[in-house]
Formats: sequence, structure tokens, C-alpha cells
Amino acid sequence: MHVKGINDDIQGIIFDLDGLLVNSEKLYWDANIQAAEEDKLGTPRDAYLKLTGATVKEMQDFYHKYFKTAADRDRFIKRTDDLVWQWTDEGKLKLQEGVQAALDEFQKRGLHMAIASSNYEDVLQHALWATGIRNYFDFHLSYLDVQKGHIKAKPAPDIYLAAAKKIGLPRQNILVFEDSSTGVQSAANAGLKCVMVPDLIPPTEKDKQNAVMICKNFFEFLKRI
Repeated sequence: MHVKGINDDIQGIIFDLDGLLVNSEKLYWDANIQAAEEDKLGTPRDAYLKLTGATVKEMQDFYHKYFKTAADRDRFIKRTDDLVWQWTDEGKLKLQEGVQAALDEFQKRGLHMAIASSNYEDVLQHALWATGIRNYFDFHLSYLDVQKGHIKAKPAPDIYLAAAKKIGLPRQNILVFEDSSTGVQSAANAGLKCVMVPDLIPPTEKDKQNAVMICKNFFEFLKRI
């Protein structure tokens, strides 16, 4: 596949999941707000945006700032996860704009497709089943693979290096799609070309340097092929 603005022939695509393929980041944001209000934490609603695409350290810093004990933190996280799971079952988890059209087009062109996500295996599987897109992908990597492989989470390059190796193509023929600064940095650290499709947080100047292009949605990207 030839893309305007990219010299190499793209033969494989690796996607992030949350906030890119599905609207789960918005669901997590809403769930964080509800869980906090139920616990009367009194944190500003926009504070949870800091968890969008956050690194492990950023998440730890956030929890340390707003929770007095590990038990309080764990109860908040579980309530958030339970709410997103419930909302997914209720049909509130949706594909992001243009994702279905992009997956169909990439499949028609015979591209290899995979997912490299930092989320848990059961959550990833739940999202793929709920949205009906699981059969588009050759394989997926999740936080389970991070644990099993003793590799570092994003923004370290590890998960994208593992995905690139498994997809079996030269790195110059692989294109990554990401929505967050952490993910874009991870792909760049792995030496892979990355298209950023921002979700809740606008791209930074660093994102503009790391990404080969920034598109508002997948429909905009499809106009370039």
C-alpha cells in the first residue's frame, strides 16, 4: 500500500486499541468521574485526563496524589474497570470514526494487521468481541505479553519491537497507528513509522516530530492512499 507522504510500501499495520480503534478512553474518563464521585474524592473532573495514555510512572504519581491508601486506590480502579466492562456489555463501546472503513480497506488490500495494547488480555478480548472486529487481526499483544516477556510497557519500544518481529516484515514496511503521546513515543523508539489519530488530548509539538502524519480520524488517512 502506498501512502502520500510515506516513501515505503506499507505491508503491515500495528494498531493500539484504547482511544484509537474504540472509544474506551472516553468510557474510562466517565467511569473515573463516576467512581470518584461515589467515593466523594473531590478531584477535578479534568484530572482524569492525565490517565489517558499515561505511562506507569504517571499513573503511580496520580494515584499517590489523590489516594491516601493502596486499598482506596485499588477500590477506585476496580470500580472504574467494572463500569467500563458493564458499559461495554450495554453497547456503549463503539468503533472510532472511520475505523470500520479502514479495516475493510486494509483487509481488501491484503495487509497484515495486528494490535499492540497495554491493556489487560481479558479487556482487549472483550472489546474485540463486543465490536466484532477480532477476525481482522493476525494476532494481538496485550499487557499479558508484557508480563510474560518481561518487557517494558509504553513508551518503551518493547511491545512494538515484539509486534514487528511477530508480524515478520521489515520495519520500513510497517505502519503504526496510535492516539496518545505515550504510544507515539513508543513506536518512534522502536524505529517504526507512526500515524497519530488523537483522541481526547490534542497532539503536542513532540508528537508532531515523532509521527509521520497526524490525522483527525481514519477517514482522513484513507484519503491519502
